[in-house]
Amino acid sequence: MPLADYLAGKKRQIDSFLDKYLPSEEDFPPRIHKAMRYTLFAGGKRLRPILAMAACEAVGGEDEKILPLACSLELIHTYSLIHDDLPAMDNDDFRRGQAANHKVFGEDIAILAGDALLTHAFLLLSQDSGLEPALQLRIIREVALAAGSGGLIGGQVADIQTTNRQLPPAGDKKGGAEILGPLLEYIHTHKTGAMFRVALRMGALAAGAGERQLQALTSYGERIGLAFQIIDDILDIESSTEEMGKPQGSDMNNRKLTYPASWGMSAAKRQARTLIEHARQDLALFRERAAILLELADFILRRRS
Repeated sequence: MPLADYLAGKKRQIDSFLDKYLPSEEDFPPRIHKAMRYTLFAGGKRLRPILAMAACEAVGGEDEKILPLACSLELIHTYSLIHDDLPAMDNDDFRRGQAANHKVFGEDIAILAGDALLTHAFLLLSQDSGLEPALQLRIIREVALAAGSGGLIGGQVADIQTTNRQLPPAGDKKGGAEILGPLLEYIHTHKTGAMFRVALRMGALAAGAGERQLQALTSYGERIGLAFQIIDDILDIESSTEEMGKPQGSDMNNRKLTYPASWGMSAAKRQARTLIEHARQDLALFRERAAILLELADFILRRRS
């Protein structure tokens, strides 16, 4: 199946499930449910739940059995986007081509909408999935760790603390590379990579993966998660250029610590290509069952949005 058809089919499955699962816009109090749905159904790729489902298939499992668990990842991702856009965080007015949640519903409701999505994610994770209770509990724990201060939130904190701060240039022999390298890797592997990693592990665990299979998919998830964020940073700079040719992406305006801003565009692109190459190698043991995951790795590298 062509990747575009695969992605479209999985997205329809995920959207249909989420639409039925979440409270409707008419449920009282309607404003919070409208806010939750506003960003959730604003056109996301559903990449995290799709990765979980594709990993399940690679191990030989049936992806429909983990659809609810996989959808919890999209709720967590959406909550993080709503909070990221707030004035106290990245202060972005737009998300996916439409006004950010707080610009439509106000900061108070946006905060609560994010909180509600995160809460519903764990409600969904805790529902009967047909998995052995001990296995489901392990998956819940791994998702909690990936979303908490040791994962997504920890990466966001490090990102905030380095934004608009004067840091040594990467080429500074007195400590630039030594300081920037670990910080960059921490931010990227936690803020974005942690949820990619847990998506792959969720799918693998639900399908009964052996230790070798689990480790291969874990490594693949870590590599594509880091590559995804590097490409994201590159696209942010490339897509926001003033008439005079000076990059004016939000990351440049906020002086965020990113690979292209710190190491240069060429080095950042080389790093992303290397990560994807190694991620593809991680999948060798799955043979033809890894076809979709291989294509997804290439998709992350060449994406333009």
